[in-house]
Order: sequence, then structure tokens, then C-alpha cells
Amino acid sequence: MSGQLEKFYYDNKIVKMFAYATIFWGVIGMLVGLLVAFQIYIPAMNFNLEYTTFGRTRPLHTNAVIFAFVGNGIFTGVYYSLQRLLKTRMWSDKLSMINFWGWQSIIVAAAVTLLMGFTTSKEYAELEWPIDIAITIIWVVFGWNMFATILKRRERHLYVAIWFYIATFVTVAVLHIVNSLALPVSFMKSYPIYAGVQDALVQWWYGHNAVAFFLTTPYLGLMYYFVPKAVKRPVYSYKLSIIHFWALIFLYIWAGPHHLLYTSLPGWVQTLGVVFSIMLIAPSWGGMINGLLTMRGAWDRVRDSAVLKFFVVAITAYGMATFEGPLLSLKSVNAISHYTDWTIAHVHIGALGWNGFLTFGMIYWLIPRMFKTKLYSEKLANAHFWIGTIGILFYAIPLYWAGFTQYLMWQEFTVDGFPAYPNFLETVKEIVPMYAMRSFGGVLYFTGTILFVINIWKTVKAGSFTANEAAEAPALEKSYTARAGDHWHRAIERKPIRLLIFALVVILIGGAVEMVPTFLVKSNIPTIEAVKPYTPLELQGRDIYIKEGCNNCHSQMIRPFRHETERYGDYTKSGETVYNHPHLWGSKRTGPDLAREGSKKLRKPHSWHYNHMYDPTSTSPGSIMPRYPWLLSKTIDNRSTTTKMAVMQKLGVPYTDAEIKSGKTDLEIQAEEITAKLKEEGVKEADASKEIIALIAYLQRLGTDVEKTEK
Repeated sequence: MSGQLEKFYYDNKIVKMFAYATIFWGVIGMLVGLLVAFQIYIPAMNFNLEYTTFGRTRPLHTNAVIFAFVGNGIFTGVYYSLQRLLKTRMWSDKLSMINFWGWQSIIVAAAVTLLMGFTTSKEYAELEWPIDIAITIIWVVFGWNMFATILKRRERHLYVAIWFYIATFVTVAVLHIVNSLALPVSFMKSYPIYAGVQDALVQWWYGHNAVAFFLTTPYLGLMYYFVPKAVKRPVYSYKLSIIHFWALIFLYIWAGPHHLLYTSLPGWVQTLGVVFSIMLIAPSWGGMINGLLTMRGAWDRVRDSAVLKFFVVAITAYGMATFEGPLLSLKSVNAISHYTDWTIAHVHIGALGWNGFLTFGMIYWLIPRMFKTKLYSEKLANAHFWIGTIGILFYAIPLYWAGFTQYLMWQEFTVDGFPAYPNFLETVKEIVPMYAMRSFGGVLYFTGTILFVINIWKTVKAGSFTANEAAEAPALEKSYTARAGDHWHRAIERKPIRLLIFALVVILIGGAVEMVPTFLVKSNIPTIEAVKPYTPLELQGRDIYIKEGCNNCHSQMIRPFRHETERYGDYTKSGETVYNHPHLWGSKRTGPDLAREGSKKLRKPHSWHYNHMYDPTSTSPGSIMPRYPWLLSKTIDNRSTTTKMAVMQKLGVPYTDAEIKSGKTDLEIQAEEITAKLKEEGVKEADASKEIIALIAYLQRLGTDVEKTEK
């Protein structure tokens, strides 16, 4: 380093803006989460309105918490720490502002469109194609600004936090682009280019790694910066940081298939997902240990510091979630947990404990420093901590209980060999008290968040903000010669582009090994001659099913377990879903599986479905499903029928040109047939032009192509 100091200014304004956005969207996201927690067992909380049903508010909640609350939290921490670690201002204030306003615009667009029913139905990737393009552009703006800042730095050494920021940027870009590939049907409707098994694999490769590289790696970067700052001690182990980083990003990318165990995904892919998930324990716990041991010698201060309390519990929650994740990937454990509320409990240990508490701790530490004052009330922050911690326990423990209850009831048989609880609703009623306890935990957590907002507001009011914080540092030497004794990893750290390329190669390996053979080797997904494309009316009905978010509560994947095949019919084959753009396998059963809903074993009269959608309690007393009366009055958008069929044809669905041309007419003919049958069954007001008719057509088709023939 040269001896001459250069003066410059840190941009605190952009950090403040992202911090405020984090707080604002955190309150909104948690408030919607509270609504969802009540809606799931109190149907009246759906308000009998089209735009406020659980099927639409649930993806709004997940997107608000992940991309609005945590996303803004990432930008807050990165923009603050990156400038100070590199001893320079961000490369472009204009790009910083584009990043901020672009991200907030995306969040607003997501909220509006999800409530309107514009959704791809893909978990954590529900947003339609125009918003996906906007996300790509803003993410590139963020990466451009970050790398330009790194290249003009005054500090040669790239601190460990920056490694995680770089890996986050490149991996999220790859995940988002690959998973979002789709053909547009209209301005807010598209079909993914993948179908069935392939779509499920790509979606959960994305879904698991969205958790890994959006909810985990950037927050590990924040942990590596803010925890040492808060305790005023260096990171416990530099070597452990290196192992943690490279092992984590390499192993994580392979683990997605553990979300699809016992499904019709090829067995070898499932096995890879299990093996790499188990190996993930090592680097994950290495990071947890590195974080906790950084606090060595400061444990006496934890008692008095709310910030340190939040950090300790956050890192502990990270350790718990990253131990439980590999545990849940074991087939014997996954057989119990999958499709139950156990998974929901697991996810929220990470979301509430790791992401929530680390964000709270970071902002409690940041705001007083940027406003040159002390935190308004340490007691209030401690109250927030304890109320939030108790809230997490009340939230998660009942859901663990509910998960085991669901599984045990599902798989119990009588001495005569029949399911002990043949009516799925019996299991639902049993866990309603657990749902009530979960919502109480949510109320506690939200109450703590309100205390947090008050404390930060009072702190800001008492302080004096400096938008441009003066700093000085020596200029970076133009040339550098490696010193004797330098660690080998220094050669990578000091070359940001090299680090980016290495990280990209490391994360591409796992995805390529799992996906390329699944796409190119035909034997992985055997076709079934009996499986035919959906009729025009059924295709419209499927899109209505997706629009209403039915897949949030109903799976369409029967696993090869006795308690599932006895209840629903033969297990699902991979060839059954080759025309499904997107797949609808689901991830939780709040209601029964629907993969064989139209089969001889489960088929119900058209009138049952008609009445069930109008008022579920009329056919299923005690049901917690919301009403969908608007389906009886809204008209099918049959003008889009031929366009949808044409797009499907481009995706490989074998519609002929003649079938596409007659699509609208064929739709009307089938709709009239269903309506006539409804009137025979006593539904005199049935109207062939309404959405309920298309939905009935779709539900009655499920499972009919390949149902077992009786001998």
C-alpha cells in the first residue's frame, strides 16, 4: 500500500433506503403471513372474496417474506458492508438507485399480480414472465454495480463475506434464468418449457437453491461481517471459512431432488439428492461453528446486548435448520415428513430464526451508527427478542406435532386391512388445534416486530443522519507480488473475476449432472400410450385450478406406499405427466391428493364438485376449504383457447392443426355435455359458459388415462 491517503465518502443513503424497505416489507409480509395462518383453519378469514383466498395469499406471503423482506435485507447489508470492506464508495449511485426502485417496483407488481391470480404455480417462482424479465434486469444492475465496485477497491484482499456475495449473485442469476424459461401465451400468462418430471426437477433444483443461495449464502456473508463487528473480534477461523464456502456452494446445488423422494423422478437422481444432502451437514455446521466461536470471550456481553442475542439465536437456528434439512432428506424420514406440516415447521425455523433474527440484529446494529446515536431502548429490543423467540417456539412445535399426527393417521389401518381414517377430513379436523397454536406464535412474533419498528423509529428520530460518510484509505497498489507464507487461497481471493468463474463452475456441476441425463435419456421418462393431451375445456380448467392456487393445498403425486395407494389408487408414473406444463405435484396436503380424482375409485358426480366449490361444507361438513362462488359466475376465457393450444403444440404437446382450429368449438361441445349432466343431477342453474364447468372437466379427467383395469 502507498502511504498517501485518499479521501472519499461512503453512501449511507442507499443503505438507509433499503433498511427502511426491509422494515416496511417485513411488517407487510408478516401481516399477510398472519392472515394465512388464520385462513388455513378459519374459512371465514378468506372473506369469501376472489382476491383474498388462501390459494392467492399464501404465495403472496412467501414472496413478500423471501424477496421483499429478506431481499431488501440482503441489499441493506451488502451495500453497507461492501463499501467498508473495499474502502470505496459504490461504483455508481445511479445504479444503486435503479436497484432500489426497480426492486420495490417488482415487489409491488408481484403483490398485485399474485392476488389477481397471475401465477406460474411454481414454488417460490410464481411470478409471470414480464416480472421475471424485470427481476433479471435489476439483478444484473446489482451485480454490475457490485463488481464495478470490487474492481475499483482500495483493499486488495476480498474478505470472506464478499465471496458469499459473489456466489449469491452468480448462482441466483443461473437459477432464475433456467427455471423461468417459458413461452408466453399472453401478457400475463405463460407455460414453462419443461413438463412433468423435468419441470419438477428444474423447479426444485431452483426451489431448494433459492433457499440456499438467496436465504442462506448472502446471509452467511452478512454473518461474517456483522457478527465480528458486533463482538469486536475477528472471525474465529480463516481456514474454516474457506472450507465452509467452497464445500457449501458445491454441495448445495445437488440437493434439490430430496424434495421429490418417492415420486416418479428417476431413482438415481433421488439418490444423488439424498447423498449430497447428508454431506451438507459438514459445511453448514462448519459455518455455524465459525459464527458462534467468533463470539468466544464475549458471552458475558450477550446477556446485556440484544444485538448479540439476536445473532446467537439466528446462528443457532441456522444450525438447527441445516441439520434438520439433511435429516429430512433420508428416505425413511421423508416418508413421514413430506406433504405434512413438519416441512412447514422446518422452513419457518430458518425463516423466522435465521433470516428474521439476523435481519433484526443487523438493523439494530446499523441504524444507531448511521444516525450517530444510541439505540433508543435496549430493554425494548430485549423484549422484542424474548417475545420473538417464544413466538418461534409456539409457531414451530405445534406444526411438528401436526406433522406426526397427519402421517400416523394417514398410514393407520384397521385389523381388517382398511384405512382407519378413510375420510381425509378426519385428519384435518385433528390438527386444527395445532393450527390455532401456530397462529398464536405468529401473533407473538409479529408483536415483537412492532416493538422493533417502534424502537427503530424512536432511534432515527433522536439521531442525525449522515448521507455521505467521510472516510480515507491508501490507494490500491497497481502491482502486487505474493509474499512468502501467503495462504494459497489468497491467489483466488485477490482476483474477483477468477473467483466468480470458479464459483460458477462449481455450482454448474451438480445441476448439469442431474438434469442433462434426465432431459436427454429417453428411458428416464418412459411414455405411456394411453396418456393423451387435455381437451380444450380441460386445459382451460387446469389453468383455472392454477389461478386459484389449488396446488397449494392439494398434491397430484401418489407415492408407492400402501396407505396412499389404498386411499387414492395406483402410484403415479412419470409418463402420466408428460403434457403437464407446469407440473402440479404439490408440496403439502391440506386436502387430499387429486392425481386420481376422476378415476373409477374416486370419481364423484359433477354436482358434487359444483356444490363443493360453491360451499365446501355442503358436501364435506367441517371442511376448512374456502368457498369459490365466483367460479359459478365468471365466464371461461375461451378466446384464448386456440392460442394456448398452439403454444402447447410448440412445447411438444401433440395437438394437430385441425384440433387447434376447432378448439373453441370442441370446448363448447364438452361444456354443454357437462352442463346437461349437471342439470340431470339437480343443478338447474348450471351454465356452460362458466369457469366452474371447465374446472369440473379438468378434475374429472385426472387419473382416467392410466387407471388400473379390473380383472
